[in-house]
Amino acid sequence: MNSYEAAQTMPDRSSRAVVEEELKVARGRRIQRIAQVLVGVIFLACWELAAGPLIDPFFVSEPSAVFAKLRDWVIRGELFAHLGITLYATVLGFVIGSVTGFATGFVFGRYEGIGAIFDPYITAIYCLPKIALAPLFIMWFGIGIESKIAMAAVIVFFLVFLNTYSGVRDVNPIHIHGTRIMGAGEWQLLINVIAPSAAAWVLTGLKVSVPYALIGAVVGEFMSSNRGMGFMIAQSSAMFDTAGVFAGLVVLALVGGIINEGLKRLERHVLRWRQ
Repeated sequence: MNSYEAAQTMPDRSSRAVVEEELKVARGRRIQRIAQVLVGVIFLACWELAAGPLIDPFFVSEPSAVFAKLRDWVIRGELFAHLGITLYATVLGFVIGSVTGFATGFVFGRYEGIGAIFDPYITAIYCLPKIALAPLFIMWFGIGIESKIAMAAVIVFFLVFLNTYSGVRDVNPIHIHGTRIMGAGEWQLLINVIAPSAAAWVLTGLKVSVPYALIGAVVGEFMSSNRGMGFMIAQSSAMFDTAGVFAGLVVLALVGGIINEGLKRLERHVLRWRQ
């Protein structure tokens, strides 16, 4: 084979290698999914078998009773009504907290003097246990959904703020100075240098804060509410209905998992240039 023929066969070999690698990754993902399902099935089976003979069902209930409770909630129309209220507070609190946290973190990161002035106050408020703020929000906003939104927004604010602040401060000064030398303005600097560099930090903050927004809304419903998933769990606990408590926890876990998976896909799409 001469050099020309060898050069012609090299792209074909490279393409076959890429296809084989993609097939290998796909097989690995399928095996991983199957293993995840098997772990869940084994866990539920062990739980069902242990409830009664080994552990009093009063304390741990059993999967069959939990699924029966979920079916009862769906039939009576309670599940989606209360879940919708919790998700509404979660989404609104997440939006308010993320927007204010991103704006504040960006300003503090870009202007070091402002960040230095407000840093001790932000740190002091951040160190407060967020659950301790729930009674204060109830006094300010009442027992309606507004206090739940405020609880979720405060938790999300600090997570997004800290990640945005760190991301903006982490931008390489050489890139900033080089872009300015080429005549870029502040807006071009933001779009072409700061935003791409801080995107990973910001998306990490958003991904972490979504489950905490859900936690904040549910904690607010625990404190005072007559609707929402937190109310359903608290009501089941007050009635010593273990199956109801686990049913509410299962719903929250499923919702959190679905949201987290969506954020992972969004992160892979936005940061595809880093792969």
